[in-house]
Amino acid sequence: MKLYTYWRSTASYRVRIALELKGIDVELVPVHLLADEGQQHSQAYSAINPGNTVPTLVLDDGDAITQSLAIVSYLDEIYPEPALLPADLTERARVRSGAQMIACDIHPLNNLRITQYLKQQLGHDDRQTVEWMKHWMQRGLAAYQNFIRHDAEFSFGGKPGLADICLVSQLYNAHRWGLDLTGFPHLVKIEKNCMALSAFRDSHPDRQPDVELTA
Repeated sequence: MKLYTYWRSTASYRVRIALELKGIDVELVPVHLLADEGQQHSQAYSAINPGNTVPTLVLDDGDAITQSLAIVSYLDEIYPEPALLPADLTERARVRSGAQMIACDIHPLNNLRITQYLKQQLGHDDRQTVEWMKHWMQRGLAAYQNFIRHDAEFSFGGKPGLADICLVSQLYNAHRWGLDLTGFPHLVKIEKNCMALSAFRDSHPDRQPDVELTA
């Protein structure tokens, strides 16, 4: 399998964590989102992923799966251990809700395409754009912290799952853009517990082969 990824992509980070947790080896194919006009818009990549986003997982038979949560769900079904969702159907739906609070409500509003539009089409400067991102991260993370369990090491229990994968990758963005996390002690604790695990550390953007620390 091949994973088309970008080192600093939050969505790619989610998939890398899932792959590491499950011990799945894939070939990483970097897609530089900021090179020239963005390699994601090339004809070759558009043929693989018409949405021009990362990540994309290409299977050994050539089929391509796009969208990070769809990819992670596929991996969890094909490689069921360790499970990223609980067996109980109600709890499973609750974990999915938590994951989607981040992946659907928070992440898109600090996505590269959105911030580029704010700057290039609407005339926002860097400060205004960062404040936009921080505003929505603040609101979304507050809702998430109120939604999850507070009596466990991770968001919904004693081991990391789908929601934690989404949380840790989003907190990377929060740190990057200087969001004050003092109001989120439980989320910071979960992040610390996750980063104690090699799967989360090895998936971190700064440890990727295509990392560009000056970008």
